[in-house]
Amino acid sequence: MQYITDKVTLKYLFGLTCLGLSCFVQPISASPSQIPLEANAMHHAIQEKATILILTTGGTIAGQATNDKELGYHAAQTSGESLIKSVPALKNEANIEVCAISQIGSQDMSDHVLLDLAHHIQKAEENPKISGIVITHGTDTMEETAFFLNEVIPHHKPIILVGAMRPAGYASADGSANLIDAVKVASNPLAQNRSVMVVMNDSIFAARSVQKMNTQNIDAFRAPNIGPIGVVNTEHVHFFQPAISQKPTTFMLPSQAPFPRVDIIYSHIQMDGGLIEDAVKRGAKGIILAGVGDGNTSADALKALQEARKKGVIIVRSTRVGSGFVNRNVEVNDDQNQFIVSEDLNPQKARLLLQILLANKINNLDQIQKSFSTLY
Repeated sequence: MQYITDKVTLKYLFGLTCLGLSCFVQPISASPSQIPLEANAMHHAIQEKATILILTTGGTIAGQATNDKELGYHAAQTSGESLIKSVPALKNEANIEVCAISQIGSQDMSDHVLLDLAHHIQKAEENPKISGIVITHGTDTMEETAFFLNEVIPHHKPIILVGAMRPAGYASADGSANLIDAVKVASNPLAQNRSVMVVMNDSIFAARSVQKMNTQNIDAFRAPNIGPIGVVNTEHVHFFQPAISQKPTTFMLPSQAPFPRVDIIYSHIQMDGGLIEDAVKRGAKGIILAGVGDGNTSADALKALQEARKKGVIIVRSTRVGSGFVNRNVEVNDDQNQFIVSEDLNPQKARLLLQILLANKINNLDQIQKSFSTLY
C-alpha cells in the first residue's frame, strides 16, 4: 500500500475530515505514513485537473461516414483539433493539449511516423506540465505502435493508445467514449509506472499482450494470454495488478528510418522455400516465421530457413496461432539451427522487436533470445 507523507496534503485531508468526509480517509490521528493511496487519489480528483497531451495520427477514430448503412467509410478525415472539439466532455476530465502527428489510416503507419511520435512523447515525458499522453490511432496496427513505444521509451507517465472500431456517423460509433476513457486513464495517478497501454471498449491492455482479434466488433481487442490489466467503469479506473516497482529495460530509439528490414513469412500447406529465398535476395536482415502450431513449418521451408541462417539472417520462430507460447527446441532444434523463438510475441510484434535489436547493433543470438524472453 502507498501512503501520503506531504504536509500540504495532510492539512487538506484534515479539512475534509472536519467537513464530515472522514469516511474517505483514515483517522487524522494516524501518522503520515498511515494515510493510504485511496485518500491520495481523492485529493488528486479534487485538485486542479491534469493536463493531457493528445497526439493524433488518424485512423477510424478520425473517420467519417454518412450513416451506418454504408459498409465503407473514409478513415483519417478529421483533423486532430476538430476531433477533440467534437468530444466536449473531454474538458470535464482534463486540460487538453493537442498535437497532430499524421492523418493516415494505420495500415500506412511507417517507421518515419513511429520515430516522430516517439520524439514527441519523449518531450512530453520531460515536460512537468504534462501528466499523461494519449495517442489516437487506427486499430489495424495499434498493437504494433504500442509495443514499439513500450520498447524504446523509458517512461513514468501514462502512455495510452486509443482508437475506434466504428467511425463518426455510425449509430454505434465508439470513438468518443473510448477517447474519454483513455483520458480518464491517463489522468489517473494509478496509471503511472506501467507499460504503454491500449484502452478500448472499457478495457485496459498492456502493450505486449494486446491483440486486435476481430475485424468489426466493438470488443475487437483482447489479450488472450493474460487478459486485460484493468477496466474503466463509468467514472472509475480499476487496475488488476500493481504498477511496476522498477523501470523495465528499454532499448535506444533507432536513430533513423527505415529500420533494418525484417520480413514475416506465413507458413501453410504445400509450402516451399521460395518466399524465404526471395526475402534473403531482397536484403532481409531477419525473418519471422509465422509458423503452424508451436512455430513449425514444412521440411522445404525449414531447409530454406537453415540456408538463410548460414548467410547471417536472424531467424525467429513465431506462430500464426492467436495465443500461447513458442518454446525452444520443441519440434524444431533451435540450438542446432541457431534459431530464436518469439515466446509470447505474435509475428508482427516479433518483427518490431527484432528490428529494434538490429537497429541497436545487437546481433548476438543469446542476447536476442534473452530480449524475446523478457516478460513483463
